Amino acid sequence: MPLVSMHGIQKAFGPVKVLEGVDFELRPGEVHALMGENGAGKSTLMKVLTGVHKADAGDIKVDGQTVSIHSTTDAEKHGIAIIHQELNLIPHLSVTENLFLGRELSTLGVLHRRAMRKRAREWLAQVGMQSIDPDMPVARLSVGQQQMVEIAKALGQNARVLIMDEPTAALSERETDTLFALIRELRQKGTGIVYVSHRMEEIFVLCDRISVLRDGHFVGTRPIPGLSLDEVVQMMVGRSLEARFPTRDVTPGKVLLKVEHLGDKQVHDISFELRAGEVLGVAGLMGAGRTELARLLFGLDKASEGRVLLDDEPIHTRTPVQAIKAGLGFVTEDRKAQGLVLDLSLRENISLPRVPAHAGVIDRATEKRQTKGLIEQLKIRTRDMELPARALSGGNQQKVVLAKWLALKPRVLILDEPTRGVDVGGKAEIYQIINQLVASGVAILMISSELPEVLAMSDRILVMHEGRASALLDAATATQETVMLAATGGH
Repeated sequence: MPLVSMHGIQKAFGPVKVLEGVDFELRPGEVHALMGENGAGKSTLMKVLTGVHKADAGDIKVDGQTVSIHSTTDAEKHGIAIIHQELNLIPHLSVTENLFLGRELSTLGVLHRRAMRKRAREWLAQVGMQSIDPDMPVARLSVGQQQMVEIAKALGQNARVLIMDEPTAALSERETDTLFALIRELRQKGTGIVYVSHRMEEIFVLCDRISVLRDGHFVGTRPIPGLSLDEVVQMMVGRSLEARFPTRDVTPGKVLLKVEHLGDKQVHDISFELRAGEVLGVAGLMGAGRTELARLLFGLDKASEGRVLLDDEPIHTRTPVQAIKAGLGFVTEDRKAQGLVLDLSLRENISLPRVPAHAGVIDRATEKRQTKGLIEQLKIRTRDMELPARALSGGNQQKVVLAKWLALKPRVLILDEPTRGVDVGGKAEIYQIINQLVASGVAILMISSELPEVLAMSDRILVMHEGRASALLDAATATQETVMLAATGGH
């Protein structure tokens, strides 16, 4: 008997139908992948299951019994919990306080702190985190440890159904291995896990079955054994992607950007050249200094040594404004916190770096024409440029961030994790945009934690280790092994 089954689920927001007759089933002791392009309806379906949204039609069964889930409290009563991509922990509270938030143990208003601390240790031990001090503020934990606290919290609620949304997006390789070991242990104990991810490699390693949504419709469920990557892509996008990484035939031109012995407290003695029409990939483990390098180049942090030259002329990028004036653009790794103002419209976000104006008066006609052109060029799926950015799917939000910089026609574009949290179809579109920019002579510095992406999209690869450049490799001859060797300090 299925642990959970959803049948004929429908959900609309105003005139927009987000889910149309969707079915989904989760068995005990199963890791079930839920996949689909950004905007396919995955998040909405899980929000229906966890009581955040109420379905317009359809039914939900738990252990074969029809249930009504109209709130997160209802979901908890049925043993359903979700680990969000953006973790729901309060940084300044302790681990114990976060674990018991809203369900504190007390008598007549007096908290039983010792009992809560004891139970917190038990729950942490269940997820292999017994070494964590339950009195430690959550802010002092790594992202991976915070995620384990979230899972411990769910298990403490006696969750039998655990929904994980992009659980490895911000984890190191070691933290990912720890998470996978825990997932396998939970599966052995009969927990049903819904695994939402865009990382194909993880799906094939970890999951038992896969269900795919496309444009709010249920496409089908398949067992993972015997399933190919091409079949999954076909189900997700309704077409086969001729190549996962589109090829380009561009010969890099003259040296555009030259970095000489750049450094600060976290990055040391970095030197490289970047040519017009070239993608220089930047690889390394978490904490290697890749994002710190990007921040130095863009003037978000101040360099204590070295210099940066554009067209052989020194440029001073002590602030982002100076960097933009010099011809640099920066797509940050966290689009929601740093790349977008979520409550502003697409038009306003795209115009943020430089609003079209004459004599101090905003030129709305030019602004709208520019926004419309970029929406069409980047194939941003939206019904209206006045829609708030938060209403878009992750992949389309990322395209809005790209559009913001394309509007400025940068000469050098820094991309930090450009496809993080973007589905396979959206990734292919972003790769095409990168190729178009390179063909037009833009120089691109691309930071990515996905080695296949770095190897396929780069001309050369700068590998970083502990704040220093450990290797500069030709992408045509580099392998995942040679990159990882340099990233771990080997030679």
